[in-house]
This record gives sequence, C-alpha cells and structure tokens, in this order.
Amino acid sequence: MSTFNVPTREEVSENNQAIFDNLKNALGFVPNLYATYANSDTALENYLNFANAKTSLSAKEKEVVNLAVSQVNNCIYCLSAHTAIAKMNGFNDEQIIELRAGKASFDPKLDALAQLAKNITENRGRTDEDVLNDYFAAGYTKANLIDTISLVGDKTISNYIHSTTQVPVDFPVAPSL
Repeated sequence: MSTFNVPTREEVSENNQAIFDNLKNALGFVPNLYATYANSDTALENYLNFANAKTSLSAKEKEVVNLAVSQVNNCIYCLSAHTAIAKMNGFNDEQIIELRAGKASFDPKLDALAQLAKNITENRGRTDEDVLNDYFAAGYTKANLIDTISLVGDKTISNYIHSTTQVPVDFPVAPSL
C-alpha cells in the first residue's frame, strides 16, 4: 500500500489553506483526517459543508450514529475522534462502549437509533424491517430516518478515507471492544 502523508498547510490549495486556518482557530489544530481530505481541492470543503449541514438529529444523536457506524466499519480514527466528541456531549465511557456496539440500554430512544445505524451499515442500506419499526416506535420520524441515513453516509466516507490512507490518529486512541 502507498504511504499517505498528512499534507501541511503549505501543500494544499489556497481554499484549503483558509479552511485549515478556520479549523485551527476553532479546534486548535487541523485533524489529520481533515488534512487528508485536502489532498483534493474540493473534498474538504464539500465534506465539512455536508457534515455541518442542518439536521433533525441532535448533537448527541449524531454521536450515537457516528460511533455505531465507525465501529461496524472498524475505523480507529473515527472511533477515537468521536469518543472524544461523545464525551463532550455528555456520554460516559461505559455508554460510549455500548453505543459502539450498536445499543444504548440507558436510553430507549437512543437504543433504537444505535441499532438502526448499526443495521444500516452492516446491511449496506438493506435495513431489517423490525429494526426500522422499532426506530419509528421510539418516536423517530421519516425526516429523522433520512437524516440518519445521510449521517451514515457521511461517516462512512470518513471511515473509508482513513481505512485507505491509514493516516495517524491524532486523538486519544479509543479502546478496543
């Protein structure tokens, strides 16, 4: 496999340099995976626009999906990043481990969401009818479903980029399940 270096600010397009500056101001650094997107003149901006678009899901719900999908796709980078983000959104270590496994015994509604995200990812969109019915029974809507599927796609893109490039993880590494 080819080695992918994480591009520096000087190695990316002018547009991506501006995005790097904004990320550094907002986060204190440019995550390696985001920098990897910047190998393309357009992918980083497109991804950030998609990832930060309006959604019917709360920040906590987004992390439920991000963790379940990243676990199915076995992406240590995204598991590590979203473990840190999940903690910032109020989840504890035990809850995060459970969410990664596609369940949430501590919250029935989040449990239905975690199971759906895991099921969609494992079955490549051929969602089990029982899982989908449980999702709707938990109070989610068709709008939530479309937003959930969009988020599964969003996270899968990042999972695949890391799985292909294997750029270094620059977050505290998530423990194995």
